[in-house]
Amino acid sequence: MSDARGATIAGAADRIGRYRWVIVGLLFAATAINYIDRQMIGLLKPIMMEDPALHMSERTYADVVVWFQIAYAVGYLGFGKIVDVIGARLGYAAAVVIWTIAHIAHGGAYSVTQFALARFSLGIGESGNFPAGVKSVAQWFPQKERAYAIGLFNAGANVGAILTPLIVYVMISHLQMSWRTVFISTGIFGVLWLIAWLAIYRDDPASHPKVGSGELAHITQDPADPDVKTPGLWLRLLATRETWAFALGKFFIDPIWWFYLFWLPGFLGAQYGLDLKTWSTPTAALALGAIYLISDVGSIAGGWLSGRLMKSGMSVNKARKLTMLICAFCVLPVVFATSVDNLWVSVILIGIAAAAHQGFSANLYTLPSDTFPRFAVGAVIGIGGTVGAIGGALFSKYSGDILDRVGSYAPMFIAAGAAYFLAILSVHLLTPRLERVERFHHSTPWGVIASVAAGLGGVIVFLASGKNVDGCVPVWMGVASPCFQTGTYWTILGAFGAVAILAIVANALFRDKSPQA
Repeated sequence: MSDARGATIAGAADRIGRYRWVIVGLLFAATAINYIDRQMIGLLKPIMMEDPALHMSERTYADVVVWFQIAYAVGYLGFGKIVDVIGARLGYAAAVVIWTIAHIAHGGAYSVTQFALARFSLGIGESGNFPAGVKSVAQWFPQKERAYAIGLFNAGANVGAILTPLIVYVMISHLQMSWRTVFISTGIFGVLWLIAWLAIYRDDPASHPKVGSGELAHITQDPADPDVKTPGLWLRLLATRETWAFALGKFFIDPIWWFYLFWLPGFLGAQYGLDLKTWSTPTAALALGAIYLISDVGSIAGGWLSGRLMKSGMSVNKARKLTMLICAFCVLPVVFATSVDNLWVSVILIGIAAAAHQGFSANLYTLPSDTFPRFAVGAVIGIGGTVGAIGGALFSKYSGDILDRVGSYAPMFIAAGAAYFLAILSVHLLTPRLERVERFHHSTPWGVIASVAAGLGGVIVFLASGKNVDGCVPVWMGVASPCFQTGTYWTILGAFGAVAILAIVANALFRDKSPQA
């Protein structure tokens, strides 16, 4: 009986077709390359800091990272619109061309300014990866498969993060390459992917010769989006709660992932004495690889779990939010990472937190395609990515300042433990029920102004609290932490929370509820 049932399922899959999963494979590969190029700086940081041409310190390193994130914020917003206008095929290709050239240019930088310029260009290009990827999933998958598909291609980030330390280890320890040659050599990955993408991908599944009628019917099974072109789309999106639910979720969780990418190698090196200058042993590569291997499981499991819950009869709203809440609880143990003496115990704690981040992110990324018509998905993701990158830039500046003055990683891990609860709270308060946005509301200037004012207020508090008071280094929970004119680092975490609360209140009070097509 079980054999007959298995044959029936296999036959149904054959009738539907599987070519859409080839598209996910391309998205997976692009995301892996994206993260190889992005993470390289964190692994090569100890070597670059000894290069006399760069004169790089923890603070200037943070500045370089901030320039990347500023570019990422601007580019994310721009690529969201570009992808909506010209499609994922050309939009993705443009992004890969820009970031590949910029990645190679890192090897030719002989000052921090030149390095920051290359990093800024990399941020512009890499910002197109997720808007184009999510847009592709929205075009090629029905709603019930999107979270799983996004989880699969998002897992490419973890594979890229696993491969990068191994690549660096081989190139520096065995091939005796300089850090400049490593940047230049790894640029070939983007070129090879671009050739495959242009040869295989089409924006419309119906126009692809490999897609049969059964698979096309499966892809298009959801109700068609309303054929509406909304004037002033971006302002209307900014006045829509669903946009801010996604954006504030990104604001809280993105900085934590940036922290892992750019500072985790330094943390493991400083805490456990790993060699990140000559890479004479593979320990660092194995430890970092293990963290991202664990996180890879979370990326796939997070998408699978919400899809499984929906198939069992749970609503989209409950399935997405329950999965994100479970992920938030799984992050909590990471606050003890700096108190652990054993390298591999720390690797497990951080790996579980990274896995939970990826599971949370897979579901958060699905919210725009769950709630908005397809023509607006790229723009919403662009707005959310921009807000997330702004949060990342603030957190990076803060991290560099803390490390340059005190050298403690504890405040950053404490923030990581709280961030996901703030994110799910923001999502739920703004969207108690996840429903399709069939009609956009009038763009209410006061709602937009209040939200922007809240964000600027948080930035001002953040910058003001970066003023150090000489000789003031109190001890909290046994960890030395710098003293600021407006308080300790809790001032900054409080500012992040204030931004979320004020934005929520602003949009709740000032959004015009009158419908408009």
